Amino acid sequence: MDDYFHVILQPDDIRAISSIGLAHLGDAVYELLVRTWLCAHGKATGKGLHRATIGLVCAPAQAQRAERILPRLTEEELAVFRRGRNAQVHSIPQHASRGQYAEATALEALFGYLYLQGRQERINQLFLWMMEE
Repeated sequence: MDDYFHVILQPDDIRAISSIGLAHLGDAVYELLVRTWLCAHGKATGKGLHRATIGLVCAPAQAQRAERILPRLTEEELAVFRRGRNAQVHSIPQHASRGQYAEATALEALFGYLYLQGRQERINQLFLWMMEE
């Protein structure tokens, strides 16, 4: 593979990646989208930008925003989301409940899964729904 910005893996290759692996990648995808959204909307500058990012990428915020898109997910996406939610995590941040952390992990796994399929348009569509006020 020569282009990690435009990745498309085969379904069997994606299934071979653990839920935690998908969430690891999806966490970066989600954070990049949040940072881009904040900068594009002039929401914050300097130290405020970092705080705003943390406020949107923390597990409770991700869990809350994940709830917004659940009714809009396809059966395939719901299966990936459930797989991510059931991932065996061994440490949970103090500021999040186990349920919130599971939902955040599920969202990240979904974003990682879609990214590896090369489905950036779908990720963007879900992200826009999540960011609606």
